Amino acid sequence: MIELKHVSKLYTNGVEALLDINLHIGKEEFVFIVGPSGAGKTTLMKMLYREEVPSSGQVIVDRVNVTELTPDQVPYLRRNIGVVFQDYKLLPRRTVYENVAFALQVTGAARSQIRRHTMQALELVGMLKRASSFPEELSGGEKQRVCIARAIVNNPPLLLADEPTGNLDPQTTFEIMELLDKINRRSTTLITATHNKNIVDMMKRRVVQLEAGRVIRDQQLGTYSSS
Repeated sequence: MIELKHVSKLYTNGVEALLDINLHIGKEEFVFIVGPSGAGKTTLMKMLYREEVPSSGQVIVDRVNVTELTPDQVPYLRRNIGVVFQDYKLLPRRTVYENVAFALQVTGAARSQIRRHTMQALELVGMLKRASSFPEELSGGEKQRVCIARAIVNNPPLLLADEPTGNLDPQTTFEIMELLDKINRRSTTLITATHNKNIVDMMKRRVVQLEAGRVIRDQQLGTYSSS
């Protein structure tokens, strides 16, 4: 599903974000990317949906060499990748329904298909009753559920979640992770970058630990730290 081959990223300011990363993630896996701030987690995630490109190496996503895509090919890559952000990135003047539907509208999908898939996604995340609400009327947990619905409305084979529980209380965090686990069990490959020790230790999934841009641990049924 995903393969990084000798991937390095050197920014123009001299910061080495990633150093010779080699990583393989199979179809339908659930992987946590952990490490301190500045370890390279977000840069690695951005590589997968071509928000960043490596200084050297190859990034393969679903047999596509992302590093070789032209700018006009990138939107087609992203149709197969759902992304959940910590800061939601919802459109404030659009309803919950409209925020989720927008992800399909930009692909040129038929109106009937947009409605059916949007309602299905909202039902899956438990937000069907809030379809006509605006983002400012929602709690943090509800906003994140809408973000997840928007990310999966295309039924992408890959879902990326960058600190999806960073702004949430412990109970809501637990609920969001249960939801992500449910989505993973629907045959979706899921990669989550997080600082949250409790959820990583609780879920016991594969853990890839970064430190100073390098992979220092790759552990099945792992915990947040090796100790």
